[in-house]
Amino acid sequence: MATRQSETTTARRRIWTLAWPIILSNITVPLLGLVDTAVVGHLPDSRYLAGVTLGATLFSFLYWGFGFLRMGTTGLTSQAVGRENDSEVRNLLGQSLLLAMGIGTLLILFSQPLISLGLWLLDGSEVATRVAAEYAQIRILSAPAVLANYAILGWFLGQQNSRVTLAILVLTNSVNIALDLLFVVGLGMTSDGVAWASVIADYTALAFGTWLVLRQLKLLEGRFLRERLFKLAAYAELLQVNANLFVRTLGLLFAMAFFTSRGAVQGDTVLAANAVLLQFIILISYALDGFAHAAEAIVGRAVGRRRWDEFATAVTAAAWFSLLTAGAAALAFALGGHYLIALLTGLPEVRATAAGYLPWMVAMPLVAVWSYLFDGVFIGATAIREMRNSIFIALAAYLPVWWLGQRVAPLGYENHALWLAFLVFALVRSAVLVGYYRHYRRTRWRHRVLADAAPSVTERSG
Repeated sequence: MATRQSETTTARRRIWTLAWPIILSNITVPLLGLVDTAVVGHLPDSRYLAGVTLGATLFSFLYWGFGFLRMGTTGLTSQAVGRENDSEVRNLLGQSLLLAMGIGTLLILFSQPLISLGLWLLDGSEVATRVAAEYAQIRILSAPAVLANYAILGWFLGQQNSRVTLAILVLTNSVNIALDLLFVVGLGMTSDGVAWASVIADYTALAFGTWLVLRQLKLLEGRFLRERLFKLAAYAELLQVNANLFVRTLGLLFAMAFFTSRGAVQGDTVLAANAVLLQFIILISYALDGFAHAAEAIVGRAVGRRRWDEFATAVTAAAWFSLLTAGAAALAFALGGHYLIALLTGLPEVRATAAGYLPWMVAMPLVAVWSYLFDGVFIGATAIREMRNSIFIALAAYLPVWWLGQRVAPLGYENHALWLAFLVFALVRSAVLVGYYRHYRRTRWRHRVLADAAPSVTERSG
């Protein structure tokens, strides 16, 4: 009993050690957004603020879509670490960086149609779209650096080094903020100054990340293998994992975009109220993602070592922190939701409208917490097909519930029906992942598998 308690305490301490730098680095992201808004918002013409907002939204969706470069690299690297295969750790970095640079270069080459399509879908005003297009033509130049940074962050996290994440993101955002002020306030530039600040900051971060990588490589044995880096067949596992992650991310992006668009058709006040409440969901996700990322690294190492006792202990420890965070968030919304809304908006009609949907915000973290947690667990175990399936099964519930809700909801309650559908999406996604986890703990991820051979690519990716 004492031994188990000691293992649990150690696991919790390890989860927290990995999670806090990630949570802290996540907080720097909205800070940069606030500075961008403040700098451009003080220009004499409002079209610059509208254009930068539109362009930044486009790149948030575009780069988020390639987040698999971080997630896939973390899972596979952590398993290679568990197997104590330093050569594989090296070659996974090389493969991920080459893939990132290749995709980034293609994004630049096809930037014109991509930007035109993205801005058409965002459907901004003609003036704002023109400014956004100018911003985007500059900002797209950072694509190779952004995607390479994803790969570097994933590689270090797979080795249970999350402080690199904090260092790189703090540097990126600090340089970006300083250059925003220099270019726009000091040199009189407009949206182009904000775009160039981001590009320079991303390549600065890549240079710093490369230096950190070179230091880490000196500590690893083995070597880069030509046949692992320059033969397409050697990329099979990485591509299979990343393809499923990409499809899963597209499904998640659709769910978020659908929610925003269906709120927009109900009027500007409802749209604004939903946007305020979504900011709280994003804020919660920063903390929950920290614990999920920590679980990725520890679970992946346990899978690589075939240590299912460590696997279970890591999941339990991450769940403890995740549930504590979700419970605290629900309590905060229940007791102080009105005050939290007032921090984000001073418009009386938006405050009143958002307050009417607070019960959904109380329920959301308690329901969604499992999807965040098990996303991390399944990335670490590279069971990516299951993650993909959970999104599309959830969408299969989300859309019919929304459709039915719009037809049976009393007049004025259409947005409640939309929130209900969004909650069902989170609930079904969580339930599917919990179901997969319980099934695999009885079959694939249990002690009797210890004597088996290492799992194949198909087993690990579902």
